[in-house]
Amino acid sequence: MFKTIKSDLPASIVVFFVALPLCLGIALASGAPLFSGIIAGIVGGIVVGSLSGSKIGVSGPAAGLAAIVLTSIGSLGGYQNFLVAVVLGGIIQVVFGFLKAGVIGYYFPSSVIKGMLTGIGIIIILKQIPHFFGYDAEPEGADSFVETSGENTFSAILNIMDNITLGSTVIGLIGLAILLLWDKVLSKKGKIFKLIQGPLVAVVVGIIFFALTQSNTLLAVDQSHLVSVPVPEDAASFFGQFSFPNFSAITNPEVWLVAFTIALVASLETLLCVEATDKIDPSKNVTPTNRELLAQGAGNIFSGLIGGLPITQVIVRSSANIQSGGRSKLSTIIHGFLLLISVILIPRLLNMVPLSVLAAILFIVGFKLAKPKMFKQMYLMGWKQFVPFIVTVFGIVFIDLLWGIGLGLSVGIVVVLLKSYQNSHFLHIEDNSNGNHSIKMTLAEEVTFFNKGAILKELDSLPRDTKLEFNILKTRYLDNDIIEILEDFLFKAKDRNIDIKLVSKRGIVENPSSFIEFFKERPKSSLSLS
Repeated sequence: MFKTIKSDLPASIVVFFVALPLCLGIALASGAPLFSGIIAGIVGGIVVGSLSGSKIGVSGPAAGLAAIVLTSIGSLGGYQNFLVAVVLGGIIQVVFGFLKAGVIGYYFPSSVIKGMLTGIGIIIILKQIPHFFGYDAEPEGADSFVETSGENTFSAILNIMDNITLGSTVIGLIGLAILLLWDKVLSKKGKIFKLIQGPLVAVVVGIIFFALTQSNTLLAVDQSHLVSVPVPEDAASFFGQFSFPNFSAITNPEVWLVAFTIALVASLETLLCVEATDKIDPSKNVTPTNRELLAQGAGNIFSGLIGGLPITQVIVRSSANIQSGGRSKLSTIIHGFLLLISVILIPRLLNMVPLSVLAAILFIVGFKLAKPKMFKQMYLMGWKQFVPFIVTVFGIVFIDLLWGIGLGLSVGIVVVLLKSYQNSHFLHIEDNSNGNHSIKMTLAEEVTFFNKGAILKELDSLPRDTKLEFNILKTRYLDNDIIEILEDFLFKAKDRNIDIKLVSKRGIVENPSSFIEFFKERPKSSLSLS
């Protein structure tokens, strides 16, 4: 794990600066103590990061749970009663893991996952625009269209004109310029610019700008536009920020209902994030989903016991980790320790960081998730891919994350049902090896995203030095999700010395360099191979 520390350490610093305001903002939006968000971020980094099988996923408090937390604290009679539900929710997640419920994550089509990534990217940009200009009516980390302040995403943007803060805007623009210069120019000039990340430089410049302009009435950044970490006066006041569950409330049936809701929603968000982060991981790692549920459950148990918010794997921090060069779970763990050390040693320094600089960092993260060319790519794949994708994007932007994914999945299922009925004999395997590891896989006539989990399992179970014949002579419909699985498998086949022979109506191809290239001549409106 420490072999990649040169990449993981700079990435962890970026994730730390992204995570810090989100942890605080989600706690504020949840109606919970601010420190509870920091606790969840620390536990998500150190505990979940250590136990998880994901190399690049980052866990912490999630905006998607904020509404549940806000209503539950009131209905259960206080935050300490709510913590009991968090602990129980973690236990239920552990049970989900032992029951191997992680397989659910494989049943979300690629078009919905790409729509989720794009929608989250757009919502990050839209939500950070007010913070960039110094209008902070809404807490960091909110992701629903209707905001807790009573505004919606677009009305908050329209109200910027009457609430622009010059100091926040100036340092936001400076920070954005630094990030773009670092990303487009300096990072290609020398190793020092890769070791020292642009976001760290932007934050340091932001602190210096705040310190130098405090006496300038025109450019001064008000305290309300800065990061706001709780500052303990001594060790006793620091430990006094921790809360503990009131286990006498465990007999309340509503506590169990909230616990099951937390477990279900947190598990679903985690599995979706796992699928999404694996999709954009340049190393094409496959996260063991059942182990992830066990890790998340352990994290929620620990977080609940010491006063933290519920935890999930989160796409914003995970994508920031990937885009900053994180390569192993070390970056996740270090970011957790950075959160812990910083709130103990330098809370006053952190409270000098302008929110507009952090908004500039998130602009870059959001744009990389929602690049305009993605819309063109999905459109060219045909309506069966584009419609679920665009429905997911609009659902996330105009409602919230879970609604968007649910709508996209519903449309995806309807598209599949319109195309064909489910063929249960989708994969036939013959082992003609006689000890030589020679295996023939034959796909059926119709293969859809419902078959992702089984095909992925079979491919991952192939031993080294295998001769694999992949037969699609009878296949008339091959879903784009299956093609992407095969493409990712090519990446691993080279390392495992697996020779591939593709048998199709177009002929026999020995060790194809790309399945995507092989199938790209199919009609745009269909994945039909006939």
